[in-house]
Amino acid sequence: MRLDGKVAVVTGASSGIGEATAEALAAEGATVVAAARREERLESLRRRLEESGARVLTARCDVTDEDQAHELIRTAREEFGRVDILVNNAGVMLPSKVEKGFSDDWRKMFDVNVLGLLYATDAAVEVMKEQGSGHIVNVSSVAGRVSRPPFGVYSGSKYAVNAISESLRSEVVEYGIRVTIVEPGAVVTELTDHITDAEVREALSGEEFEKLRSEDIANAISYAVTQPQRVNVNEILIMPTEQA
Repeated sequence: MRLDGKVAVVTGASSGIGEATAEALAAEGATVVAAARREERLESLRRRLEESGARVLTARCDVTDEDQAHELIRTAREEFGRVDILVNNAGVMLPSKVEKGFSDDWRKMFDVNVLGLLYATDAAVEVMKEQGSGHIVNVSSVAGRVSRPPFGVYSGSKYAVNAISESLRSEVVEYGIRVTIVEPGAVVTELTDHITDAEVREALSGEEFEKLRSEDIANAISYAVTQPQRVNVNEILIMPTEQA
């Protein structure tokens, strides 16, 4: 129980990496505030965690709404008195070649992956500065390091996450706040189900190698946030063994 007494807020917690992270942090003793848009999924997660003895609060939150993102952090603090960990996991992946002009997808990726992350982070940093401690974990992607077609715009959003995270760590270092970037390769999640470009969706579904599972990423996050206060794990790049 390395996180006893800690309060962890996890966005995008209704499925995939977010759901697995909420479970992993609860298993380490953290009080978990699980946030997402799909309330029925959150309710299922809440029941499971409470049955295992965890302390949990669920909150419907669309992180692209700045007021909702701020309210999420306020609620966590009002309910439990502090916010020790924020896992910015909410994200969308809608790859397509730029020439196809899927501008609605471009906006959605930057709204969720970048602005949504900033809204929640802004509110959390304020609380963590007052506490003199805290840990922000931003779920990025290997696409935040390498940009290849048809992932150019998605990569752009994740490059932004990496740049923001690197600068943020220096901004808040004097307050005892840690910042970690986690960059997964291919993971079995629902992200690919929402891809608008049918050609890309079909190509990705045909990939023949064993992908990472959500719990693999959750374990990496758990590792980062359970290190001693003197240790900041700046970056974790985690890839499937078989992914080139």
